[in-house]
Amino acid sequence: MQVSLDDYSWGAAVATDLVNTAPEVQVTRGEQLPDGAALAAFLAEHDVHPDALADRPATAADVAAVHRLRADLRTLIESPDPADAAARAGRLSAAAGGGPFLQMAPGGRWHWHVCSRGGGAAEELALLTATALQGVLRTLGHDRFRQCAAPDCTGVFVDTSRAGRRRYCVPEVCGNRINVANHRARRRAAPPDQRA
Repeated sequence: MQVSLDDYSWGAAVATDLVNTAPEVQVTRGEQLPDGAALAAFLAEHDVHPDALADRPATAADVAAVHRLRADLRTLIESPDPADAAARAGRLSAAAGGGPFLQMAPGGRWHWHVCSRGGGAAEELALLTATALQGVLRTLGHDRFRQCAAPDCTGVFVDTSRAGRRRYCVPEVCGNRINVANHRARRRAAPPDQRA
């Protein structure tokens, strides 16, 4: 697998979504990556195509390794110390891939890339996500690693938005739930003749 150092937003989104598949985040839905088929669906949904899974289905060992990576990524994102977060990301990417190299892209621009060492799917996923998180740290800063603002959610996320004002791990779920709760509270607080 080859990862571009120029596209940290994609890898950060994959890291966010991967971390939030854990049963402690999805309390009502449980484990979101229980088996190889669920892992394959997650990877396909995120347009991640590990070389390790090019000619075989994901196994229970692959799933277990991705679960360990998921826990490592959560610890990295939750780290209050930027230097610790950078060191954790560096260890993950160094264990999974080789040094950066330049490659000509369409349009004649050079782009930095790193390649996996040919490990398993979890190692390739670690290379993608850890490299992206290093890009976020360098480009946007450690304050973009956040906890979900929804009071009933334990999710975490990496905000790569231009404005940097994202508040929820899954805005269309957690943000919508808060908006609906606020709307209902306002309706209850309004005088009966003003409720609509």
